[in-house]
Amino acid sequence: MASWRIWAGRRTAALALGTVLVGAGLVAACSSHPGAASGPVAEQGEGILGRTALSAYLAGRLAQAEGDTRAAADYYTAALKYDPDNADLLQRAFTLMVAEGRLEQAMPLAERLLDFDSDAPLPLLVAGLRAARDGHFEQSEKYFSALPKRGVFGFLSPLLVAWSKVGAGQIDPALESLAALSAVQGLEPMRAYHAGLINDLAGRADAADAAYLQALDGQASIRLVEAAGAFHQRAGRPEQAKALYDRYLGEHPDTLLIDGGRLLAQDRSIPRTVPDASAGMAEALFDMGSLMRQGGALDMAMVFSRLTLALRPDFALAHMNVADILSSQGRYAEGNAAYQAIPATSPVAEFGRLRVAMNLEEMGQTEAALRNLDVLARERPDGLDALVTKGDILRRQQRFADAATAYDAAIRRVPQLASHHWPLLYSRGIAYERSGEWSKAEADFQKALELRPDQPDVLNYLGYSWIDKGMHLAEARAMIEKAVTLRPRDGAIVDSLGWALYRMGEFQGAVKALERAVELKPEDPTINDHLGDAYFQVGRFPEANFQWKRALSLEPEAEMLETLEEKVRSGTLPAVPLSK
Repeated sequence: MASWRIWAGRRTAALALGTVLVGAGLVAACSSHPGAASGPVAEQGEGILGRTALSAYLAGRLAQAEGDTRAAADYYTAALKYDPDNADLLQRAFTLMVAEGRLEQAMPLAERLLDFDSDAPLPLLVAGLRAARDGHFEQSEKYFSALPKRGVFGFLSPLLVAWSKVGAGQIDPALESLAALSAVQGLEPMRAYHAGLINDLAGRADAADAAYLQALDGQASIRLVEAAGAFHQRAGRPEQAKALYDRYLGEHPDTLLIDGGRLLAQDRSIPRTVPDASAGMAEALFDMGSLMRQGGALDMAMVFSRLTLALRPDFALAHMNVADILSSQGRYAEGNAAYQAIPATSPVAEFGRLRVAMNLEEMGQTEAALRNLDVLARERPDGLDALVTKGDILRRQQRFADAATAYDAAIRRVPQLASHHWPLLYSRGIAYERSGEWSKAEADFQKALELRPDQPDVLNYLGYSWIDKGMHLAEARAMIEKAVTLRPRDGAIVDSLGWALYRMGEFQGAVKALERAVELKPEDPTINDHLGDAYFQVGRFPEANFQWKRALSLEPEAEMLETLEEKVRSGTLPAVPLSK
């Protein structure tokens, strides 16, 4: 078993935490199965719980292997009753409790772990948050000050210490604590954001205004835009708030995560984004969780998101982080429960409902997903996203005519098509093309290119279709070559170039391009089939047969299957005329 001393963090705190989570089996547990506490192990009930430390420990390991992390935490906790001083069991149970969001049960375990190692970062963090939640800010400051001064905790400690000081009424010392972030490249906007929040909460309007302005000079997050916008609204400057919301929506036209109109409707009565010190700590934890998620450290992102919700259960974006992570790990039912926990008053709730439908499709409940989207589309008669998501699901189910109808309904809701609407036309074009309505598909692809002339996916799809139909060959080839220039490592696009050369009778060039395409996307049956055809045309018959067999082994679509089998059986190509 791994030593509990890994909590001390021998290199960096971030590495220490990541190693602990892996050591506790969290990553494997979270990624194996979608089950929660209802899996086969949990169904054995109290039979294993309460026998021996070893049986409970082994049951915990089995539950982890099945992805049943809730049951695993319970089994490890049961094992601790027999072996209360086992640091490894404490570590496992504590880590899983935190990652599952069971903070009330995790907090006593944190105190016991600190008896083993007073410098253990995650137990220190949890103990400090418990003290802050109970209003003991001087005590929480001591815990947070003891966090490692390196890695992720080196960033988090100054934020949490600052908010502890705010809770104790020490505004100037709190602002001074944030100064440590200025020394870290890339964290100055975060320092300015929290300085704005603290000054705003303290009623220091001029200082808050200056700090928000400084933070907005970088890449503005949703939380920053909401906080600065609310500040302007309360100060009687709705035009400045509107400018902020419009700027963000202009840069993110498809976002569902902020509703400027809803925020402006609250006028001067809009509350502060961060109303107290505990909420400030939740903001800091959310910031860290978001950074970890962007960096791919999903285990740490989950921990920080759960801790955020422990301090602030109504934090919509933290619920979304938890739900997204669970969904990415195949835990779709748990992900949906997290999406449904998003407060209904938040704009994020609509995004959550869309993701619930997508998870239902992953769970094989396609009709339930479509019904949910129909309800959402009726509730939001001006919204596009429910109809677009419906179209995407139908297209994945190869119900192309129905998908085209859904996309068409979405497009009819657009008052005026703009450049960011190209994916709508592209998606409807694919649905039309796959359902045999080429003229409609062609018109959509051309309109999409009118809106976004250098979009490689559209250039590729239209160019490939023209080549395959023997139409507009010179123009089509130029389009595909442009797409390859824009995205040279995209195997599907390089395949289009190879197939264009093939259809135009330039077989040696086709071989070269298709070999490159197979290197980039070796598991694609269509690309392997194309390469086989090209090999045959240049007289490399054994290699052609190998590629056709290879394509057959990659589970091609049904429409390819018969032709591929005939090529392998006969060792030759069917008589298909080339393009002229």
